Amino acid sequence: MTELVQYLVTHLVDNKDAVRVSETEDGVVTVSVDKADMGKIIGRQGKIAKAIRTIVKAACMGGEKSYTVDILEAE
Repeated sequence: MTELVQYLVTHLVDNKDAVRVSETEDGVVTVSVDKADMGKIIGRQGKIAKAIRTIVKAACMGGEKSYTVDILEAE
């Protein structure tokens, strides 16, 4: 699932080197992007973040594991 989220996020941001995607054992995919790119990932009223979460949810349908996506600001 990290590859899917990595693909989606890197095509949305300007600073592709600052994108970090990691996954925990309990199905939480954590996305970290540059502070300048946070608006591009979240979108107006969270529409892009919601769309990313919807795509991830649809991709894991029928699978054994469910995933959630957390978006963090890079430090």
